[in-house]
Formats: sequence, C-alpha cells, structure tokens
Amino acid sequence: MRTLTFAQALSEAMAEEMRRDPAVVLWGIDIGPYGSAFAATRGLFEEFGPERVIDMPVSEAGYTGAGVGAAATGLRPVVELQSSDWITIASDMLINQAAKMRYMFGGVISVPLVLRAPVGGYLSEAAQHSNMFESIFAFVPGLKVVLPSTPHDAKGLLKSAIRDNNPVIFFEHKQLYEVEDHVPEEEYTIPLGKADVKREGSDVTLVTYSYMVTMSLAAAEKLAGEGMDVEVVDLRTVDPIDEEAIVTSIKKTHRLVVVQETWPRCSVSSEIAAIAAEKALDYLDEPVLRVTAHEVPNPFAPVLEEYVLPSEEKIVAAVRQVAGG
Repeated sequence: MRTLTFAQALSEAMAEEMRRDPAVVLWGIDIGPYGSAFAATRGLFEEFGPERVIDMPVSEAGYTGAGVGAAATGLRPVVELQSSDWITIASDMLINQAAKMRYMFGGVISVPLVLRAPVGGYLSEAAQHSNMFESIFAFVPGLKVVLPSTPHDAKGLLKSAIRDNNPVIFFEHKQLYEVEDHVPEEEYTIPLGKADVKREGSDVTLVTYSYMVTMSLAAAEKLAGEGMDVEVVDLRTVDPIDEEAIVTSIKKTHRLVVVQETWPRCSVSSEIAAIAAEKALDYLDEPVLRVTAHEVPNPFAPVLEEYVLPSEEKIVAAVRQVAGG
C-alpha cells in the first residue's frame, strides 16, 4: 500500500471531491498557486483553475461569511483559515449564522460548508498561534467538529465532511502535516462521529484525539514495557462524539484517562468525564483522570511550553496513577 503525508492526503481528498462534484470550491489565503501554508492545497489550482480555487484577502470574517452564504445557495465551499487562531474573528459567521440556518428555516436550507484550519502547539509559536478551540465549537448545536490523527483518517473524514449537508469545522494539527501513513488508492470515506480504537488494551483506557493520539500511543508502548496493557481510543470527531466507543472501552478496562491538548474547564475532556460518570460509573474502579494543558496562554519559550502542554511523560504518570502504580 502506498504512503502519503497528512497534507497530501488532504489535497487528494479535496481533488477527488472536486472531480466528483462541480459545486465543491476552495477559498482561503494563499491556497492558489502557493498551495497553502502547509501545502494542503498544492496542485489543486493547476488542475481546477482560479474559478474554483480562489485566493482570499486577509479578512477571515469576510470570506468565511461569503462561504456561509455560498453554502446556503448551492455551493459546497471548503474554506481554509491560515491559522485556526483567527477563527475567533470568523466565529459570528459560524456560531450565529452557519450553525443556526438549517434549524431556523425548518430544514429548507442546508449549509454544506467545511472550514479547515491548522491548530496546536509544540512549535514555540506563542499564545496567538498555538490554540486548540475545538471545545468552543463542539459546544454549539448545528456544528460538527473533526480532528483527525493520521493521513488515512484525514482523507476519509475530509471526504465525508465535504459531502455532509451541515457545517463542519475540520481542525488539522500542525505537527501532523508531514506525518506519513498508508492511504488506500481506492475510494473510501470515514463516517463522522465514529471513534477508532488505535490500540487494543485491557488495563486502562486512554481517550484522545488529534496529535495527542500520537503521544498517547507512544506512552502506551512505554507502559507495555512495564507490563501494562493500555487501550487508545481516537475520537476522530468531538462533535458528534462516539459515546458507545467510550463506554465499551471503560467496561473492558475499568479505568479512564482523557488526554487533550487544550485547557481543562468546559472542554471535550469534561464531556468525556461526564459521559463516563453518567453511563459507565459502575464500571470505573478509579476516578477519571485528565491530562490537559495548564490554564494559561501558550508560552513562547520552549521550556515553558513543555511545562504547560501535555507530554508523553505526563500521560504515563496519569496511567500509572489510575492503575495504582
């Protein structure tokens, strides 16, 4: 089986969907001849031309709003933010417009918009270029929120997102763009809202997503050397969230650690802990533990960023704690 990078898998997904459906268009900053900041649209301008791959001015609210309007009137825009941190500027278009329009019009209007954006830290890019805002948007009814962890998943999930008739926020971790993985050449999609068990285990469940999957798998392998069998559940989408996968794993291992890169309060990890408490409390032998960022803006200094963000060592320590080690 061939291998592609995460960025190549995204580009291939968009190319396939553009060939399949002429209503699919791409908008964003430097996504045309330049191929986007992380090379995720490389080659698409040459194949599909300036009418379907359109460079936008630095006005996130403007071109996201245009995408919402275009989606409501027949196109299927894939809008790229050059950095997810600027999603705050476009949030009114997403939260107050895109998320509500289908409901407000009784299902007559759909908004098949995908908003793609790079996320995350571990690059010493400081407080305004390192955010993970998935918890904010997972809170909003009408939006779907996707965070793939591998090139294979990125391609299949993006194709499903483009075909979905609801607005989808598609967050891509910057640490993953150059990661390579096996990606089938044949057509495939991955349904939104379906988690994937990336590693089977029987002693402790790790529930996570995005770049934290990579870190959690590394921690699980380290713990395997100590005789501990850790299961790693990759949510892939945090809204909708696969509650069944979480509960099934807890019933098997009786211990839960949740790993996320962002802040702990009112977050995806809070929701997972609530699911465990409401639907699997009788199966838990130990309290749920969370490995998250500290509640401060992400620092610029590498040593401070390392202190603030989750790490393999912090995950290992949490698993040992719930396992009584």
